Amino acid sequence: MKQNIGMPEHAFQGVHIFGECYGIRADLLNDMEKLSLWLSKGIERSGATLCSLQQKQFSPSGVTLLALLSESHASIHTYPEEGAFFFDAFTCGPICRPQEIAHFLIEQLQPTSHHLQTVHRGQFSSSTWMGSSPLVPADPAHYPATTLS
Repeated sequence: MKQNIGMPEHAFQGVHIFGECYGIRADLLNDMEKLSLWLSKGIERSGATLCSLQQKQFSPSGVTLLALLSESHASIHTYPEEGAFFFDAFTCGPICRPQEIAHFLIEQLQPTSHHLQTVHRGQFSSSTWMGSSPLVPADPAHYPATTLS
């Protein structure tokens, strides 16, 4: 996990990213093994610590994954018949980058469109945030969101 000198690791602050993706192959959205692997790899990429992963395969289709993180949580809820899924991740403190979880899943699932929202929660100051401002991720160009019309 990346350490930021002079920043409290357990500060009362966090980043919450959530959204939905559309235009995904139904077989990928019903593949619990691949989704679990991709969620786990995204969590690793974000700098968060995976404690456990709950999995639920629905009949006739659909998957829900809920990852308990040392820093909070991440979840996926798929709708293969719609070619879509919901995503949610929250990490406490200034160290993790939950946006990386979403973007890793997007890289793997290759949706035709997606919409992500990021909310910065808690108490922020310029001395405890990784980016230039508490309202903007460190590199906002790296996290484009597609707005659906």
